[in-house]
Amino acid sequence: MRVGAACDIARAPRQGVTQRTDTAAVRKDLRTADGVRIEARYEPYAGPATGSGTAGDPGAIVLAHGFTGALDRPAVRRAATAFTAHAAVVTFSFRGHGRSGGRSTVGDREVLDLAAAVAWARAQGHRTVATVGFSMGGSVVLRHAALYRAEYSRGHAESIFDSVVHRGRTDGRTADPTGARDAVGAAPPAPAAASAPTAASASAAAAHADAVVAVSAPARWYYRGTPPMRRLHWAIQHPLGRLVSRYGLRTRVHHRDWDPVPLPPVAAVPRIAPVPLLVVHGDQDPYFPVDHPLSLAEAADPEACELWLRPGFGHAENAADAALLDRIGTWAATRLHAPAARPHHGSRDPHAPRAAGSTPGHAPGPAPDATEGTDG
Repeated sequence: MRVGAACDIARAPRQGVTQRTDTAAVRKDLRTADGVRIEARYEPYAGPATGSGTAGDPGAIVLAHGFTGALDRPAVRRAATAFTAHAAVVTFSFRGHGRSGGRSTVGDREVLDLAAAVAWARAQGHRTVATVGFSMGGSVVLRHAALYRAEYSRGHAESIFDSVVHRGRTDGRTADPTGARDAVGAAPPAPAAASAPTAASASAAAAHADAVVAVSAPARWYYRGTPPMRRLHWAIQHPLGRLVSRYGLRTRVHHRDWDPVPLPPVAAVPRIAPVPLLVVHGDQDPYFPVDHPLSLAEAADPEACELWLRPGFGHAENAADAALLDRIGTWAATRLHAPAARPHHGSRDPHAPRAAGSTPGHAPGPAPDATEGTDG
């Protein structure tokens, strides 16, 4: 799905406006690198249920919702509240969702939305930030972690800004500042002419994640193997389906196809290490079967990835119960406080049976009009 100039069609822009929603939470309209207005909310660390806190910076968790979600949806608010027991929390609505501007690209330019939210979390004084994404948001946090790396702040800020932000692209071919060939073998274009450091490039370099959690995420694009995904593709690709999405699901989807196709999640995960990665999936997920998380875990660095296969768990934030959210928050907080800690590849949820079989992930197929989507 390719996007032209983004347009704010939800509400009139209120760039830079900060609103306090209660005595603790703060709302602010953020601007992405490509100019889209994104609504966001910051909630400080509330401490564990026992009332005891941790000394120093608790870090922050940035929550990326699924397709059709938004920061004010009940499932997102429930997850955010659970995470505040472990860290400060930033929630936001992806473009085309909630009160944010623009139109959804179903996981492509949403990487820029997440980058703006992560940078805002750091602007609140947090040195470490974990990203937790559900469904479509899960694919976004994986690709974001591959594209925005901590080492860019040590000399590569201009490269990442030119390739990911100025070009507005979030695919592997234009986002490798090292000059190496990407996962699908295409050499990146020549970098733009060098320029003096800018605030935008510094923001791009500061938007990296220190830990990543992908819940109910797809491994590859164009998946139509389940009835819910076939219905969702219709809602994204067909004009009538986009009307249903806009007025029935309150989600505004862009009509243009991806061009070029974004880096698929299974090709992004090898680039995330040494950042800790947790992949969470349910054996009752109606959208993506377990070969998706298994493919992601197989492609990831064996020293940096952990896989939880949850029995009875369905899909994304709507199905996540309090116990699972608490465990995810605990995992993220542990990595934020000790980011050098590394789990072992293949470790699974101790309460879950070992899944049999695995299907390697693949790059997208030839269908030019397909986009990935998930139900948040």
